[in-house]
Amino acid sequence: MSKRVKEILSWYGNENAGTLTNLARLLNHGRLGGTGKLVILPVDQGFEHGPARSFAPNPSGYDPRYHFELAIDAGCNAYAAPLGFLEAGAAEFAGDVPLILKLNNSDSLSKGEPCSAVTGGVEDALRLGAAAIGFTIYPGSGERNTMFEQIRELTLEAKSVGLAVVVWSYPRGAGISKEGETAIDVVAYAAQIAAQLGAHVIKVKPPSAHIEQDAARKVYEKESIPVDSLSDRVRHVVQSAFNGRRIVIFSGGPAKGKDEILEEIRGIAEGGGFGSIMGRNSFQRPKNEAIELLHEVMDIHKNA
Repeated sequence: MSKRVKEILSWYGNENAGTLTNLARLLNHGRLGGTGKLVILPVDQGFEHGPARSFAPNPSGYDPRYHFELAIDAGCNAYAAPLGFLEAGAAEFAGDVPLILKLNNSDSLSKGEPCSAVTGGVEDALRLGAAAIGFTIYPGSGERNTMFEQIRELTLEAKSVGLAVVVWSYPRGAGISKEGETAIDVVAYAAQIAAQLGAHVIKVKPPSAHIEQDAARKVYEKESIPVDSLSDRVRHVVQSAFNGRRIVIFSGGPAKGKDEILEEIRGIAEGGGFGSIMGRNSFQRPKNEAIELLHEVMDIHKNA
């Protein structure tokens, strides 16, 4: 095991051997194995946004097995998906790539305060051979306390059986403006909340320079916290997750051009981000293009 992976595991010294082993599985797998960096393929968009919006640009994606193959062929650290997609390929691809079972999901058919339904359990994760559970929280939602309580119980259960915990922390809801969902103060706060809830790996969106909260703005200005560049903002978000002692990775977001993607990845890597979790920007491309892009993303993180 590399010195870097050993160092990262030392940050989680309160965990049992099973959980540390599964964290090591994530960190030691694929093209970035041993570097302390992660590139994960997440495919929950079919549930969250609908099949046509998610898979029509590359119809191969309608087949759940395609995403296993993409994650494996690209050398991703892990593949994350809801229960149905993992059940459709976990046996066929057993042992080929670490799995993260997404335990809650929502659809885009209704409006209102965001709150995902629990759609899988820790027993499902164990049955499928997953290394970790995944869970989305929406800080700022009127239903946030329900999600915080749910992930607390699921985290306790997952850790008790040796699984790692990955938390998607996406601020949204009536209390936050659309611009505020990616504001630097809000994203940093979201990372802190996920860490406080016991996450081993935290997924947030790349932050903008906007500051949403008036009270926070006063502190950012008084303490001269740099937020002008993406690398500055990423550095602050990582700092907000226990001074960098929790793994923080950044989402790829909506589909966009390759140059824009790679520019964003460079900023994340320069700021000390631990990696990327990239869904639509990979699986909506033809497979060869997706693998080429994921390899470029991995190389940027590896060489940072």
